[in-house]
Amino acid sequence: QWVHNILEKKAEADRIVHENPDPCDGFVLVPDFKWNQAQLDDLYLIALVHRRDLKSLRDLTAEHLPLLRNILQEGKEAIAKRFGVPGSQLRIYLHYQPSYYHLHVHFTALGYDAPGSSVERAHLLADVIDNLAADSVYYQKRALTFALRADELLLKKFQEAGRA
Repeated sequence: QWVHNILEKKAEADRIVHENPDPCDGFVLVPDFKWNQAQLDDLYLIALVHRRDLKSLRDLTAEHLPLLRNILQEGKEAIAKRFGVPGSQLRIYLHYQPSYYHLHVHFTALGYDAPGSSVERAHLLADVIDNLAADSVYYQKRALTFALRADELLLKKFQEAGRA
């Protein structure tokens, strides 16, 4: 619900760094709660898509390339303009599995070791775009490896199903 509140400007409207209002290919860029905005070493922003039918990486097809390209380009431009950090100094990625199921993209400072930015969970947005451009249904058929903590409910579900 907090994601929808941000998108509907019922909450955190004053924290919006950038918005592309297009209902299909637009998004809102906001600072992540983990970032105090006082230092750039741990810069951390989130792009929340306006579309509500996209839950995770698995939902993406070539149809979504305009949205993903908007996030990549406009997100980098907005961060450079507002914070003076060039796109070459950003790590821009999606999580799989995500922590919540509303498509969102993480923007972090390249030198910041953000939680979930490691290879077993993060998928670079530029790679996602390239993969979808080469194969429109890449993420519907690709096996995606991801790490789970021992105490995660999803791991328990996999174990109960005999899949882990």
